[in-house]
Amino acid sequence: MKDSTEFEFDDLQGLVRFGYGKLTDTCFLLLNVTDSVAAKEWLAVTPANNAVKTDKPPSTALQIAFTVEGLRAMGLEKATIESFSDEFISGLSSDEGRSRRLGDVGSNAPENWLWGDKAKIPHVLLLLYALPNEIEAWRKKVTSKDFSKAFKVLATLPTQDIGPIEPFGFADGISQPSVDWQRQQSIDSHNRSRFSNLMAVGEVLLGYPNEYGQYSLRPLIDPRKDKSAAILPNAEEQPDFKDFGRNGSYLVLRQLGQDVPGFWKFIDKAASSDPKKRDQLAAAMVGRTRDGSPLIPEITENIPGIPAEDHDNHFTYDGDPGGNQCPIGAHIRRTNPRTGDLPPGVTDFVSWLKKTLGFGSGRLEEDLVASTRFHRMLRRGRTYGPKLSPEDAIKPDAPIAERGLQFICLVANIQRQFEFVQNAWVASSKFSGLQQETDSLLGNRKPLMSGEATDCFNRPDPAGPVQKTCPLPQFVTVRGGAYFFMPGLRALRYIAALPSKGSDKTS
Repeated sequence: MKDSTEFEFDDLQGLVRFGYGKLTDTCFLLLNVTDSVAAKEWLAVTPANNAVKTDKPPSTALQIAFTVEGLRAMGLEKATIESFSDEFISGLSSDEGRSRRLGDVGSNAPENWLWGDKAKIPHVLLLLYALPNEIEAWRKKVTSKDFSKAFKVLATLPTQDIGPIEPFGFADGISQPSVDWQRQQSIDSHNRSRFSNLMAVGEVLLGYPNEYGQYSLRPLIDPRKDKSAAILPNAEEQPDFKDFGRNGSYLVLRQLGQDVPGFWKFIDKAASSDPKKRDQLAAAMVGRTRDGSPLIPEITENIPGIPAEDHDNHFTYDGDPGGNQCPIGAHIRRTNPRTGDLPPGVTDFVSWLKKTLGFGSGRLEEDLVASTRFHRMLRRGRTYGPKLSPEDAIKPDAPIAERGLQFICLVANIQRQFEFVQNAWVASSKFSGLQQETDSLLGNRKPLMSGEATDCFNRPDPAGPVQKTCPLPQFVTVRGGAYFFMPGLRALRYIAALPSKGSDKTS
């Protein structure tokens, strides 16, 4: 394996490595390319081309990503584009089947989005980050000179820093996978039977082995046919080809509107306005208390990638198979089940053999949730809208405002990572053997085609029957979204140097 000092950090857009949490002021712009020549001239000198040469994040940052329509508008060759994944090429809002699988139906349907459906798909996503009170000056600097000639601003997505919480009032950003930059952790399933928070570089960046030991599909260019590709790195597994995808990542952006007063008023009513019961029900639905404490006690054994002293993240659900401590349908348990390659209780060859042969299995559901390590994502979202505490949200005159999350995740495989989690874990009413319930926060509550309801939330009670809370209203609504590709810096320079063909104007 390569030493960490050899990793090409100077070819990364910094969002992958840093997240820019200390750059609290943000501005997210959706753009269309109106003049490809001017756009490439701007890209050639954009600050996104500044290499990340230190371990410390800068005081300002600019990140740029393209939809497939944007890469076409910039003049990328058809053959290169066709080497991207099918999901990226077809797009987030491309067909009813994908929308149904992702839960984007009813009020979540693309035709109801503010942006991202059909003619409203942007070419470019521009992410600007700055220290407090410096974002306007940074935006003005970035968009000066010929920016308006190159691009048309379709929308400025709302963002607002409300501290280390999400709009419903729960501590956020606690659990993130750690990237194995040193490329030292084994990907052999025989050595990875337990949950690990450390993931292979190839799970977030193209051009590296993923958790299967394979390289994700990406554009490789023959330098004999394209001399300008010399600027690109060689492909690790095919060194005769240049790797356009290396150090790039797919970026999924979804604008999620959150009904904060609606959420807390429902919880308050279901808890008979008892503050203690209200907090308990809300924590059960989320899987954490408002301060971020998990409902599962911490464990003392080592979990790769998680420091032992990290009390809010150092746990698995192995000791709570029935959901008595943290309900199986809780939001954080669905989105990160913390499963290993083998079911709980497999510690040696004998226990593995018993599980394999079906003997001594206490719960059939233990085998129903896929290994988490194949479905991890780096989250890089930002909130929007004014802060509203739960105590104020339940008041009759609670202020109405647009609140929510600009959900961003970085992955190397859209289908296996984002779409799997959204479909099989978040939107599924059958997750881990459950019935009639989807994600307690993100669910759209629409009945299945069979007519079966999906608007319940179940809390097992060891002392009695399961406590049911239903019908749940919809608390989160999709307002927009798209699939982007965030290139490495050498790939950005390659795009900026692409020759102009025909008219430089883009409709």
